[in-house]
Amino acid sequence: MAKSKFVSLDSLSFLEFDEDSELIPLMTTEDEKEINSESLPETLPILSLRNTVLFPGVVIPITAGRDKSIKLINDANKGNKVIGVVSQKDETVEDPSAKDIHHTGTVARILRVLKMPDGNITVIIQGKKRFRVAEIITEEPYMNATVLEVPESSPAKNDKKFSAIIDSIKDLAIEIIKHSPNIPNEASFAIKNIESSSFLVNFVSSNMNLSVKEKQELLEINDLQERALVTLKNMNVEFQKLELKNDIQSKVQSDLNQQQREYFLHQQMKTIQEELGGVSYEEEVEEMKTRAKKKKWNNDVAKHFDKEISKMQRMNPQVAEYSIQRNYLDLILDLPWNKFSKDKFDLKRAKRILDRDHYGLDDVKRRIIEYLAVLKIRNDMKSPILCLYGPPGVGKTSLGKSIAEALGREYIRVSLGGLRDEAEIRGHRKTYIGAMPGRILQSIKKAGTSNPVFVLDEIDKLSNSHQGDPSSAMLEVLDPEQNSEFYDNFLEMGYDLSKVMFIATANSLSTIQPALLDRMEIINVTGYTIEEKVEIGKRHLLPKQLKEHGLSKKHLKIAMPQLEKIVEGYTRESGVRGLEKQLAKMVRYAAKNIAMEEEYNIKISNEDIIEVLGSPKLERDKYENNNVAGVVTGLAWTRVGGDILFIESILSKGKGNMSITGNLGKVMKESATIAMEYIKANADTFGISPDIFNKYNVHIHVPEGATPKDGPSAGVTMLTSLVSLFTQHKVKKSLAMTGEITLRGKVLPVGGIKEKILAAKRARIKEILLCKENKSDILEIKAEYLKGLTFHYVSDMSDVIKLALTQEKVKNAKKL
Repeated sequence: MAKSKFVSLDSLSFLEFDEDSELIPLMTTEDEKEINSESLPETLPILSLRNTVLFPGVVIPITAGRDKSIKLINDANKGNKVIGVVSQKDETVEDPSAKDIHHTGTVARILRVLKMPDGNITVIIQGKKRFRVAEIITEEPYMNATVLEVPESSPAKNDKKFSAIIDSIKDLAIEIIKHSPNIPNEASFAIKNIESSSFLVNFVSSNMNLSVKEKQELLEINDLQERALVTLKNMNVEFQKLELKNDIQSKVQSDLNQQQREYFLHQQMKTIQEELGGVSYEEEVEEMKTRAKKKKWNNDVAKHFDKEISKMQRMNPQVAEYSIQRNYLDLILDLPWNKFSKDKFDLKRAKRILDRDHYGLDDVKRRIIEYLAVLKIRNDMKSPILCLYGPPGVGKTSLGKSIAEALGREYIRVSLGGLRDEAEIRGHRKTYIGAMPGRILQSIKKAGTSNPVFVLDEIDKLSNSHQGDPSSAMLEVLDPEQNSEFYDNFLEMGYDLSKVMFIATANSLSTIQPALLDRMEIINVTGYTIEEKVEIGKRHLLPKQLKEHGLSKKHLKIAMPQLEKIVEGYTRESGVRGLEKQLAKMVRYAAKNIAMEEEYNIKISNEDIIEVLGSPKLERDKYENNNVAGVVTGLAWTRVGGDILFIESILSKGKGNMSITGNLGKVMKESATIAMEYIKANADTFGISPDIFNKYNVHIHVPEGATPKDGPSAGVTMLTSLVSLFTQHKVKKSLAMTGEITLRGKVLPVGGIKEKILAAKRARIKEILLCKENKSDILEIKAEYLKGLTFHYVSDMSDVIKLALTQEKVKNAKKL
């Protein structure tokens, strides 16, 4: 509902009553009866209102500014104070005529006239009863007309429907007053005190926010009950609008209050941070922008950074996304975009560094120098991807560190052992809580350059799970054609890894995905000989342990023979980790005696070794005699280097069955079956009676049954063992052999030759029998390792038997 307003005949503006205005009482029932009993004059001066409608009984103030209107009011005020009030059809008409006014209006009585300082007149009038203009008599000096009374049809006194409508109007009017901020609460008392039903309808109609046309339509309704219903309908619409408006304002006010509260809190936090010497959010952003200007990134990265920092500036610093965005921008700024260290292509210096840090491994060092030479000639930083594979403890990881020093590049290492989540390589999407970039970019950031030597340790031990396959994610990292735009999920941009020198290490190639293996240059890092281990112990391991324990060379001396005893009696490995542990025990023995001020031998003897390390636990694999038929020495490759093994076979009376024991794999069992069938097919050639195969059972055993064994390289050894068993002939003394066999009688080449030859030399083997095609492997081995060994190269099984078996029968030979 609207405020009480003055009606301006000129400007149609509304003004509130002054506080000092005299109170004009509401119309009572008696007043209504008195008005209804009054007779209507035949003619009335007609006052036209621009923007309101006067209802019977209602008191309104109006402001008159037109000359005609002022004269009409002055004349009427001097006379009987009664005028006719009608509303204009078009409020823009300055001098309305008969056609410009509504012909239904309200008789009004002038209650008070006030002269304003600006020359206008404010008049307070009260509506009496409705009339209809019959005829306009004159229009000068103001409009006069003959009028007719318009009777009002009222319902019966006890009409329940009408009473309910009136009660609803009262209740709804009170609700509107309560919810409207523009209407004082005192207005509800006025509504409650109105006794006359017709006046209540007229009062509410007059004060509603309706257009002049809508109010005129209400005034022209003769039936009071119908007018009351229309009024109630309009009130309902207004109440709904008011509720919606209040709801919207409440929400807006709540949002504004929250924003203002946050603003003040932010300002307080900013002040506190500055007092504590911290950096405010604005300063932090400016610092980032300053750092960005110094970066050597391309236009795409620069545009992306500007976009992301603008996004951060629009964020509320207290929300969780702000810290994620800040971490993201920090990563972009911390990454060494297009920042490269200068390579040192002094190959002689590189060779000196490799020789200083690693004894032996000549083949590996030669290949590394070759790669560096290619880099120098091309003058291109695009690096190869190397894979160093070999047994544990041979120096694969430390080789990477030496290469980095030789090239003058930064060195970083990532251990991939047991890694099973693809996100460890590619990173997480930054939408996740705790999201981080992958290990590749984290390491590049740590290195500070885009061309470090990057060691991917234990790449063969990558596993997969429901979280993805990290070995497949490594395909992009290790592909020179793809890694110039390596995509990290956290960074959400391509990063150039093509200048990084990746060096992968592995103990076995069999577990590496073929596609990944294809992307790398394979370099085999084989095990060390006893002589090499002794030299490594003397040059590197012992000085290192003395330094770590706070001792010097004068506190402990271990001679070469004693070092060799430690290597042979207490270690069994291709690398030198076990040797380092044993030497650490010897150094601790010296440190303990020095700390307790006890005497000890500075120069270690064999007795001291036994005292400190105990009795030798791993005596070298010794060759056994050839006095028993069917026992042959074979050569095997293991993850820790080469080894010798013995194939034993025995005959027992039976029906020709063959048993195989010793925890052997499928391939090795098949080799035994091939050897047996070949012997049966060529029994006459070997001088064996065919009846033996039906009268005796054969049992083949390989000792150390707790150790799983497999592979085809024991084929010639099993063949020799079975022929020796069936013929009861001795095997040549100090002979070991390796090679795969076929049913056609051919001997095929096998791998791991260097490790096998080292194992044979440790076991004091003098002669080695192997496939002709393995001769090229022998030629690659240093001559000093082959000293004292004789090699026999064969291509057929018949050659194996001729070389391996003697014509001498074994002692206590069986008569078959």
